[in-house]
Amino acid sequence: MRKLKNEELDRLDVEAFKKADKSPIVVVLDNIRSLNNIGSVFRTSDAFLIEKIYLCGITAQPPHKDIRKTALGATESVAWEYKESTVDLVKALTADGYTVLAIEQAENAIMLNELQVDSAKKYVLVFGNEVKGVSQEVVDASHNVVEIPQYGTKHSLNISVSAGVVVWDLWSKINTLKS
Repeated sequence: MRKLKNEELDRLDVEAFKKADKSPIVVVLDNIRSLNNIGSVFRTSDAFLIEKIYLCGITAQPPHKDIRKTALGATESVAWEYKESTVDLVKALTADGYTVLAIEQAENAIMLNELQVDSAKKYVLVFGNEVKGVSQEVVDASHNVVEIPQYGTKHSLNISVSAGVVVWDLWSKINTLKS
């Protein structure tokens, strides 16, 4: 096997990305502290044609060198917007017909591997603060809570890792249904 060169990967340029049909997925970052985590979520969102990222509360906004370092240009391709209140945003997205899924550990959470999706629906994935997670008020405003099954000794995954796992899983389930 030979590793492919970047020019052989047939990736979209920024303008083609902006014109491309997007996945019916919106990502909400609820009070994320780490600029590297924010940049990583932008990069993952670019990889799976995410519709939009909302940056809420204390979550930093581009342009910032530490976001840029991990986003590798994805802040230019992925649509994003800042909103002060995550709860108000979740309520507005619900009113717009989105199904809101808080990614958190909670009573009666749906395990990610058991999550069933409908390719006709639009989804919001809410990822929370590195220490406190998704706020209870946002959990209460969500349609469901989804938990990533974990089998080791640690209680959680890094938010950028969680975003990669959940976005990939939801994207692949939606696209399998469309096939």
